[in-house]
Amino acid sequence: MINYLKYGGGFDPDKINQRIEEIDKISAGENFFSNQALSASVLKEKAYLENRLNPFMAVYEEFNNLKELAGLAIQENDSGLLAEIEQNLKTLEKTVLRLEIELTLSGKDDKLNAIVEIHAGSGGTESMDFASMLLRMYLRWADKKKFPVNIMEFNAGDEAGVKSVTFIVSGLYAFGYLKSETGVHRLVRISPFDANKRRHTSFASVFVYPEIEDTSEIIIDEKDLRIDTYRSSGAGGQHVNTTDSAVRITHLPTGVVVACQNERSQYKNKDTAMKILRARLYDYYKKQKEEEENKLQSDKKEISWGSQIRSYTLNPNRVIKDHRTGVTVYDTESVFDGNIDEFINGYLISRIS
Repeated sequence: MINYLKYGGGFDPDKINQRIEEIDKISAGENFFSNQALSASVLKEKAYLENRLNPFMAVYEEFNNLKELAGLAIQENDSGLLAEIEQNLKTLEKTVLRLEIELTLSGKDDKLNAIVEIHAGSGGTESMDFASMLLRMYLRWADKKKFPVNIMEFNAGDEAGVKSVTFIVSGLYAFGYLKSETGVHRLVRISPFDANKRRHTSFASVFVYPEIEDTSEIIIDEKDLRIDTYRSSGAGGQHVNTTDSAVRITHLPTGVVVACQNERSQYKNKDTAMKILRARLYDYYKKQKEEEENKLQSDKKEISWGSQIRSYTLNPNRVIKDHRTGVTVYDTESVFDGNIDEFINGYLISRIS
């Protein structure tokens, strides 16, 4: 039951307890709060460690209690109590599975907020409509997780759907969960835009970056930037505020382009766009380094129309399949309504070495 500790990527309750005790000694020092930045960082680390440790301790205690209770029930031949213990163990097993998933999120950036981009692929209105379906799916998922979402840029399709959209999902491990969604998504269905009711295949790409807190690794020279301002079209309804101060920033050395039109002032839009640019460059240089060191994981294929990570088939059958993990779901409406944890969990479990 408690063998999920092997999934921790170095998760060690004893070491975590030791570090918490060290922090308690440090924070008890007379001059601890004289450096506010340092004290805040140390206390944040303690809170993070406690959040990791406490669920494990609760499961461990509950398991021992049930084990002891089962021994008494067997001695007294109490079938009713044994049945109750069995139900409690099933509930505990679900908790263990959730902790398994959380313990895989031990990467440097996993606990951070996520910056998500969706781009419609070739296929015109059909692909743009698919992009809007994915946007709704992720917004519903975030709402179920109670993760706030802020849409930074929204480019509506000419007739329907979305050409591209950028939004930030805020919440603990938002990036750790959503990083699994990076890649090409494929939709097969009878097109609602085809008068002849023919079956169409369309594509959309999803990119997910961590909203990095420590930007010391990313130094941006103003001379490397081209900054353009433009009037927001206001497309997207509630998703954007119509302003005259939308900002587009191009990083000339890499060609990375970001934009923000959500805020009401040019200054705020530029500030937010720079935040997104740092995240994009962080991801760009990180992947570049991985490629140079030839340490890319086998499933990190180049994003192209031939390497889709997931297919959403609505005709002739209704089924959604993740090609990396084999996870298959037949309740397609539930998936588009934001219930994508089965795909996310499948991906995270598959990454366990």
